[in-house]
Amino acid sequence: MTTTGTTNGTSGTTTTADDAADERLRRWRLVLGGASADGTGRQLTGQDAAMDGALTALYGGGDTGTARKSTGNRSAGLGASAPSVARWLGDIRTYFPSSVVQVMQRDAIQRLGLSALLLEPEMLEAVEADVHLVGTLLSLNKAMPETTKETARAVVRKVVADIEKRLATRTRATLTGALDRSARINRPRHRDIDWDRTIRANLKNYLPEYGTVVPERLIGYGRASQSVKKEVVLCIDQSGSMAASVVYASVFGAVLASMRSISTRLVVFDTAVVDLTDQLDDPVDVLFGTQLGGGTDINRALAYCQSRITRPADTVVVLISDLYEGGIRDEMLKRVAAMKASGTQFVALLALSDEGAPAYDRDHAAALAALGAPAFACTPDLFPEVMAAAIEKRPLPIPDTATP
Repeated sequence: MTTTGTTNGTSGTTTTADDAADERLRRWRLVLGGASADGTGRQLTGQDAAMDGALTALYGGGDTGTARKSTGNRSAGLGASAPSVARWLGDIRTYFPSSVVQVMQRDAIQRLGLSALLLEPEMLEAVEADVHLVGTLLSLNKAMPETTKETARAVVRKVVADIEKRLATRTRATLTGALDRSARINRPRHRDIDWDRTIRANLKNYLPEYGTVVPERLIGYGRASQSVKKEVVLCIDQSGSMAASVVYASVFGAVLASMRSISTRLVVFDTAVVDLTDQLDDPVDVLFGTQLGGGTDINRALAYCQSRITRPADTVVVLISDLYEGGIRDEMLKRVAAMKASGTQFVALLALSDEGAPAYDRDHAAALAALGAPAFACTPDLFPEVMAAAIEKRPLPIPDTATP
């Protein structure tokens, strides 16, 4: 159907329905890729042609370099050199929003085997950095040439800085409140009285004839409030599937370490255990001290953490793992039970990321839950609340979607 109208003072027809149909055809052409069977017959020009070229290089429909078979008869390729990849990365950042760029980059790494090209500095300089790229870079850390390492560290530092900016202030505020509440005393010295809380707690004692509140109960903080109140042990599985969790946990570890009232220890493990506590002032150093991949020995890692606990009642142990145990299962569970019996708060996170729980060992998760330590996936935004609850020894704010 067409409608009539006037354009620039001249009577004519404005084919709005035809325009809409043409736009739909254009979009289908971009989706279908222009192969002989797509049936659109639509030709692309200008920016549309450039967008189609970027999509074709990744998702197939043409031979744009050293091609690699994907699914069916479709092929894809970005050429064999880092400069061609860097140009492609520049193109997709021009034509697509950042969220789409990150998806395309991950697809390129998986579909086209571009891990080796991530070792090239010019390619890293063109990439849209996110936690997934950081995980890939960390897994390639040992194979990375010296000429690339500084560029890789710059990429990782940018992502870490973005995460810190997003989460650090809220984490400090939430945990400071939890620490203050856990340290509150009812017989403070005059200079240590928290007058706001004292007044609120004694409003029932308001005397209108005198216009004042009689403070029967004083609330404040003792001299020990500036000393270490809680000890936190972050025990992080560094198997390849936990890459995003390692990134977030390292940032949170650095934030916690910056709080004088919390003593923070950060331990990473596969079949070996590495204590990275002395590097907590720089989460980038922590990340490059990890080595993603390898097996998993949770029991060994927990044995190390348990040996470092000196104040069980004031300690929170956070195990971040998919719970695929390669060590001694029964011993692992006994250690968790012993820590809880001693008064240690134990938190088991299947993931610390925005993407939900990864594949995980359901039997081990159920066994931990039976010990009173439910295992669940946690988003970075929820983590401060989880830690605050653990510090105050109250029920954890487990998401409704948590499993098992």
